[in-house]
Amino acid sequence: MTDPYGFLKTPRRPVAARPVEERLHDWHEVYAGQALLPLISEQAGRCMDCGIPFCHNGCPLGNLIPEWNAYARRGDWRAAAERLHATNNFPEFTGRLCPAPCEDACVLALNADPVTIKNVEQAIADQSWERGYTAPHPPQRLSGKSVAVIGSGPAGLAAAQQLTRIGHTVAVYERADRIGGLLRYGIPEFKLEKWHLERRIAQMEAEGTKFRTGVDIGRDLDATELIRRHDAVVVAVGAMERRELAVPGRELAGIHQAMDYLTLANRVTEGDYASPPITAEGRHVVIVGGGDTGSDCLGTALRQGAASVVQLDINPEPGDTRPPAQPWPVYPKVFRISHAHEEARGREGSDPRLFSSATLRFDGDTSGRVRALHLTEVEPTARKPRPDTEREIPAELVLLALGFSGPERGGGLMEQLGLTLDDRGNFARDTGFAAEVARRDAWPARPGTDGVFVAGDAGRGQSLVVWALAEGRSAAAATDRYLTGSTELPSPVSAMDRPLVAYGE
Repeated sequence: MTDPYGFLKTPRRPVAARPVEERLHDWHEVYAGQALLPLISEQAGRCMDCGIPFCHNGCPLGNLIPEWNAYARRGDWRAAAERLHATNNFPEFTGRLCPAPCEDACVLALNADPVTIKNVEQAIADQSWERGYTAPHPPQRLSGKSVAVIGSGPAGLAAAQQLTRIGHTVAVYERADRIGGLLRYGIPEFKLEKWHLERRIAQMEAEGTKFRTGVDIGRDLDATELIRRHDAVVVAVGAMERRELAVPGRELAGIHQAMDYLTLANRVTEGDYASPPITAEGRHVVIVGGGDTGSDCLGTALRQGAASVVQLDINPEPGDTRPPAQPWPVYPKVFRISHAHEEARGREGSDPRLFSSATLRFDGDTSGRVRALHLTEVEPTARKPRPDTEREIPAELVLLALGFSGPERGGGLMEQLGLTLDDRGNFARDTGFAAEVARRDAWPARPGTDGVFVAGDAGRGQSLVVWALAEGRSAAAATDRYLTGSTELPSPVSAMDRPLVAYGE
């Protein structure tokens, strides 16, 4: 255990990001080059060995947080890395991208500042690579079974690595030209430098996982062909059916889906373009949507040299403290400042967000390009426009960051595999991740399942990277059990598990 009085003697001290004026002029991670040690070891010593670590409930992976905190406190990075990787295939991703619900579930959060779990996780993962503790783990023997994984986002990669390591021959099919899904093209470089992703892909290739890029299953290759080639199929295509904004003027030039904008910006950093085909440079930018994708657009637009950026959030501004209706240990809706918001405040002197605001219409110029957005304040619950609150703001580039409503319906994949939708618009599945299919003639008859499994956002809906990894690991266990009759792979969640919330939320 760590020092039992550590949380009394050592105040919470997160790792400081690079100065705003520095990082706005490059695409490196906000923490790139920042000294993590010995700060991390001191912060890990605040873990109080509370006996019932509710941080486990906050994280669907079931991360062994008190254990690796204790090892990090003593500087035993090999043991810390072993405990961290025991539940998490890619901790360098989650340590950078996860909003850390585990910290809000920390017992210290009851009446004090929680442990800096996210910083410790990232440090252990990075130390594991730097010290050579993250070697490939190829299987000792092959099972003779093969699995196709459709999609190479975090759920697909986690499922593929687990199934490869247990001895199955795994091929990952990705429609884009590079592996990684949203990790590659949806997450900006300043949040996750892509060499972290390349390093993991190289590890997986050394373990035996095969990658097939530029193959859009359903279009380029009939999904029934995968059924003939493989003994099982894991569908991990994400939730990419984008929500639209049905208001007058939506057809004007200069209004784009956020993911199109982020993808092109990431392709610039990959070297595909000298300059982005969609750029914020010199333009008044409006981001419609207050979530993480909107924040990613904000940071990207600032780095591209936007004249101004406004982010519209239809939700009311949260308070600074945990609401009574969202008691510990649930993840509360409180006012949070992302690194992009911090950057906007540093440049503009004020927060870029307008809460309780909704778009009414767009106006265009004589060339058919958007020039202004009309917005209105809305009621907190009913979201109805408040009278006499309409106003106009300049908008030369509008980015729609409204989230996603489930997996894409077109493309042929759904029909070819006979997949059905649940009442939330996701691919239907049972508690064991097996797809509920509408037709069973495409797959050899086997008891209880058709050998098709659904993992990640495709079955859960838009969610966090930790849920994607947990689902990928659990779907891998279900697939292995289907192929061999039993499994030794861990299954941290069921397909029906949901984040911990207060009753009535």
